[in-house]
Amino acid sequence: MRVGIEVGGTFTDLIALDGDEVRVAKVPSVPRSPEEGVFAALEAAGIPLDRVSDLVHGSTVATNTVLERKGALTALIVTKGFRDILLLQRQDRPKVYQLVYKKPQAVVERRDTLEVDERMLATGAVARPLDPDALTRAVLDFLARRPYRAVAICLLNSYANAAHEHAVAEVIRALFPELTVSCSADISREFREYERASTTALSAYVQPIIDTYLGRFEARLAASGFRGRFSIMQSNGGRLPVAAIRRNAITALFSGPAGGVTGAVRQAGLSGFRNLITFDMGGTSTDVCLVSDGRPMIAPETSIDGLPVRTPVIDIASVGAGGGSIIWRDEGGMLQCGPRSAGADPGPACYDRGGTQPTITDAHVICGSIQPDRFLGGRMRIDAVAARMAYAKLADQFGMSLEQIADSAIRVANAAVVRAIQLISTELGRDPRDYVLVPFGGAGPLHAGAIAADLGIGTIVVPPHAGVLSAYGLLAADFAQFETRTHKVPADEHAGDAIRAIIADMRAALAARFRSFGITADLVFSTSLQMRFVGQAFELDVPIADAAVGALDAQALRDAFAIVHQQVYFHAGGGGLASKRIEVVGFRIGASAPEAEFNLPLPPAASERPRVRKPVFVDKQAHDCWVVGRPQIDAHAGLAGPALIEDTTSTIFVPAGWHARHDGVGNLVIAQAGG
Repeated sequence: MRVGIEVGGTFTDLIALDGDEVRVAKVPSVPRSPEEGVFAALEAAGIPLDRVSDLVHGSTVATNTVLERKGALTALIVTKGFRDILLLQRQDRPKVYQLVYKKPQAVVERRDTLEVDERMLATGAVARPLDPDALTRAVLDFLARRPYRAVAICLLNSYANAAHEHAVAEVIRALFPELTVSCSADISREFREYERASTTALSAYVQPIIDTYLGRFEARLAASGFRGRFSIMQSNGGRLPVAAIRRNAITALFSGPAGGVTGAVRQAGLSGFRNLITFDMGGTSTDVCLVSDGRPMIAPETSIDGLPVRTPVIDIASVGAGGGSIIWRDEGGMLQCGPRSAGADPGPACYDRGGTQPTITDAHVICGSIQPDRFLGGRMRIDAVAARMAYAKLADQFGMSLEQIADSAIRVANAAVVRAIQLISTELGRDPRDYVLVPFGGAGPLHAGAIAADLGIGTIVVPPHAGVLSAYGLLAADFAQFETRTHKVPADEHAGDAIRAIIADMRAALAARFRSFGITADLVFSTSLQMRFVGQAFELDVPIADAAVGALDAQALRDAFAIVHQQVYFHAGGGGLASKRIEVVGFRIGASAPEAEFNLPLPPAASERPRVRKPVFVDKQAHDCWVVGRPQIDAHAGLAGPALIEDTTSTIFVPAGWHARHDGVGNLVIAQAGG
């Protein structure tokens, strides 16, 4: 038996595959103790842990640790003169219209930062060596002052030569073996001092919390008879054994959203769809991602609460528009959605767990797109009266009926999602009409029709068990890791040999790391070069096909760079830039150990409930809709909208003028009539 479990902000999702049998569970998360939600899901699905051979987990523990500032007390060690690096940050201002702007709060305070007298040059040469005796005295005195649990080390130019960082780490481990120590050269071996320091500090800050959480998790698994393989999802779309995550927990920062993208790519690919826009609408937020030719875009960095994290991640855009997002009226009298959420506790008002504020889920109950007696297959009670009470005040303020204000709230949420999709598509030179929309999460399939219509997308693909697809994505993920390295190489006649030598060295390092994890399968590599015109401040990520590495020369590099430059800036660097020199400034090598492919079994054909017609208020008017179970849809004749299709973990809305049908692998394909 293989089990994937994803802990979200509102629900904990589980999917278990046992041959041709599939079991799913969706239970409320327990934010104070996430593992409680995990074991509640296992119990709800009737999973005997002594039969589980492969358990994959994704959670928001690391994310919430940072957002709630509940990490370990962390010390930061920097080169002399760089004590304020986390406070100075960058001289940009992301929120230009905010009159009183405050920079993001770092996770390490100034008083917890120690300077050491050393200096490494960008070439890797030592300009000022460490004094071992002075270092030992300084570290002993500083770390004994406060009850630190973690230490982050980020010395100047250590990406080029990590000798000083590792020497400092050895001293700390000898004097304070109980402390977690993170070196920037091991976490993010790239230039740009602030981003590297921020990433290392965040990694150290969450590491003890993750270690404690995973320790409790493993102990409880062992007590329940689990003897299988336990791995954790990463933000880059691959998973790693739990022991590897304990070395660098920051890679699992956004494991849940990454799992959803992986599951969508795998399942939609079975139907032949390779250009996708994934749309994951859960309880707290919505995550969207662009997938071209079956590959999600990988970004070199992300951010959390305004703090940069320099590690490869699936390029996902998030907005605070989930099922639990709170609807409110701003000072200008405008209706707003999120980013605050009712979360799992107390949750939306209709969950009858103490929530009183209006949310998107409550709006669907009022509009009839969520049927109270059939929510989650009838396994969860919904209080329609509480939903209406939550919206009563807003309805009075706007002079609308309850149905009108609820419909308006849904349309406000849709607008936020459309804007997020435009950020990852049209603003990067990609036309969303060339892609299919793949909605999942508990609320995604309800909103997909309106989102697709606004963007001009003609096809929607809803995977089976869409409400728990992120959990399936954990199981579908390969074991994977990335190696990044800053190294300048001019794109001249000598570039090919230099680049190939660096790539070979990085691949060897990755292969050795996989062997240390106990993974001996043949690895599949991917290569990306960070390139720019000489003199530019920032670089572009240029993918290089594996077959093209052997033939790389100056012209091939310029051609590859021109393609990406055209996509991003709408010109290929011609005119006065045609003669401008180009350079490679960084390398990113990915390695994956592919898992055996498997199909997601179709949803079980539960006892058929008769088709009924119900009024649903959508887009400013009531529609008479068919309400049917997903297994009841004929694969050939299909179903014309408007209709509500009920799945075990989500509800799917088919708008008027659209038609839904099952294909041969269990996906529900919804297309505009005649399209």
